[in-house]
Amino acid sequence: MERKEEIILAALELASENGLKAISMAQIAEKVRIKAPSLYNHFKSKDDIVKAMYSYLREKAKQNRSSGFTDPEDFASKDLERILMESLSAYLSLITDRNMMRFFRVLYSERSINPLAAEIMLEETEHMIRVTRNLFYALAVHGKMKSDGIDTAAMSFALTVHSLIDYQMDRITAGKAEHFGDDESQYTKELKDYIRWFSIQVGGEKDEKKAH
Repeated sequence: MERKEEIILAALELASENGLKAISMAQIAEKVRIKAPSLYNHFKSKDDIVKAMYSYLREKAKQNRSSGFTDPEDFASKDLERILMESLSAYLSLITDRNMMRFFRVLYSERSINPLAAEIMLEETEHMIRVTRNLFYALAVHGKMKSDGIDTAAMSFALTVHSLIDYQMDRITAGKAEHFGDDESQYTKELKDYIRWFSIQVGGEKDEKKAH
C-alpha cells in the first residue's frame, strides 16, 4: 500500500469515528505512525486529504461496479422503467461501496456546518444531474420519454433520487435499517416506487404504445 493511500484510509477511519471537524493532521500522522512534518510531504492540509479521499474512493468504487448507464442501442428492447432502474444501478453500486458509504455518511452529517463537505456533496449532485440530462436527451431521441421539459425532468429526477438516498442514509445512521437496499435488491422500496411513477409521467410514445 502506498503512503498516500495509507494516509487517506487512516483519515477515513478517524473521520468515521469522530467526524471531519474533530480530526487533525497530528492525529492522522499518529494513526499512520509517522511524524507530523512528514505528513506535509504528501498533503498540504487536511482539506487536501479529504479531496484526495473523495477522488480515491470514487475511483476504487468505480472499479468494482457495473459499467454504467444503459447503452442507447439497448433502448428499443426495454421500457423506460427498466432503463432508469439499470442506469441507477451503477450509481447505487458506487455509493454503497463499503468505504464510499462510510465517507458519504460523514459528509451527510457535516455538510450543513463544513463548507468542504457541502462542496463535495454539491459536486456529486451536479455530476448526477449532468449525466441524467444526457441520458434523458438520448431517451427522448429514441422516443422512450417525452421531449418537453427534459432539463427540468433531469433536475427533478436527480434531486429526488438524492433525497431518497439521503433518507435511507439517515435510516441507516439512526439504526432503522441495516443496509441500503431492501431484502431483494440494492434499491429501497421508495426508489422503486418513485422510478415506476416517474416512468409513467414522462414515458414517450414508444412506451405508451407498448402499454396498450
